[in-house]
Amino acid sequence: MSSVVRRVDHPSLRDRAVSARYRMQSAARLGWMGLRQGPRRMVRTVRLYPWLKMLTEANTLQDAMTRGRRGLYREASAFVLSSVNCATLEALEGLLNAPERTVFHEDLVPPEIFVGMGLNTWMTELLGIMLPMVVPSCMEHYIDVAESAGIPPDTCSLPKSTTGMVLEGHMPKPVAMVTSNMPCDGGMSQYTIIERELRVPTYRLDVPYHFYSERAVEYFTGQLQRMIAWLEEHAPGRMDWDRMREVCEERNRAVEYELDLWDLLRHKPAPMAAEPIYLTHLIFGIARAGTRRGTQSFKRVLDLTRRNLEMGKGALEDERYRVALWNPPTLIAVDLFAWAEQAYGAALIMDMLTYHRHPFIDTSTPETMLRGLAQCIMQGPMARHTRGPAENFFSDLFYFYEQFNLDMIWMAGHIGCKNTQALSGMFREKCRDRGIPLLIIDYDLSDTRIVSPDGIRRQIDQFMETVMKAGRR
Repeated sequence: MSSVVRRVDHPSLRDRAVSARYRMQSAARLGWMGLRQGPRRMVRTVRLYPWLKMLTEANTLQDAMTRGRRGLYREASAFVLSSVNCATLEALEGLLNAPERTVFHEDLVPPEIFVGMGLNTWMTELLGIMLPMVVPSCMEHYIDVAESAGIPPDTCSLPKSTTGMVLEGHMPKPVAMVTSNMPCDGGMSQYTIIERELRVPTYRLDVPYHFYSERAVEYFTGQLQRMIAWLEEHAPGRMDWDRMREVCEERNRAVEYELDLWDLLRHKPAPMAAEPIYLTHLIFGIARAGTRRGTQSFKRVLDLTRRNLEMGKGALEDERYRVALWNPPTLIAVDLFAWAEQAYGAALIMDMLTYHRHPFIDTSTPETMLRGLAQCIMQGPMARHTRGPAENFFSDLFYFYEQFNLDMIWMAGHIGCKNTQALSGMFREKCRDRGIPLLIIDYDLSDTRIVSPDGIRRQIDQFMETVMKAGRR
């Protein structure tokens, strides 16, 4: 089943050529991976991990994201999706070819330290995030497997997806695994099952409740030092502080490009929107942070945004509304904003996972690098909003609502996220007091049986008609 909505698309010859070029890049990277594996090994690997077949459908995602978009915005969308595909395949090759050097890391524990130690990295939840974007219903079997094994049905479907893949034997075994007590009970508890099933040594980072305090920074820096010593005992990597410095400097350059991008997004109409903003950050600011490809991706998006601004063009031909998305993106309807752009002229400017206020990492000494990384991890996306006092959930949101001159907030009300569900009433009150139009979308992150992609779009239609008094274009 696909969430792709057929939209009118009459691209220019240039637009067609740009889309074709990036589709070919993605296909070539997938073909190169197949050649390196060899036909026999590739067939055997696909039998072991049947989800690999879905990677051949990745270009359908690019078609969905670029349909209806024009010019440099279309190019940025195609470029980012191609870069994400290539980065995912690079990480996957490391996992398949050298599991003895691969560390699994939880989605809110970024990979810089592991890269500094010369290890391959794989975000444990990455497939549960990426594959529903390609085939929206693909995680439902794994969700059922997890629930049949005793995982409560009301647990977030992302850890259920990952757990189900492990229980089915569809996840390769790494040399070690690092997790934490973030972001929620479901995400944290899944690692007990994964550790048991894969029989892999696991290190658990402990993030303090009041993570903004100086005491918390000192405590968690010590946690990272102990983790490095533990990894040197249980994995073949050794810390190389010169390499660690290069990784941190690469991250700093990427953050600088992203901050410049945010400055440009304050213009109306916005010269860039949606996937080039949030998907770039999701992969290259979180899953594959500190890589040269990540830095190049942020720079490319910034360059295309500047060119649009210099020409006086917005990402959308007719921007009518500027939207913030709170909570993670709707994986089962990942083309939601490509649809909303044509239906209502609604541009996604900023989202929860993208908006960070991290410091640049001081690379002068090993201690300062670990201190900077400690702050980045403790203040990670989503975790800093859904842990600690309720004010953590709202402060960033209302700040960037004003900063980017937005018109409304769409809250992706993932039914499995108990932390954010508990704040829905307070959320409505605070938005009502500020006169901010708020849509809470009822859905499940990875399960189309709860609410279908069409059901999500109907909720938006009803909100736009009754609250915003806006009809379809």
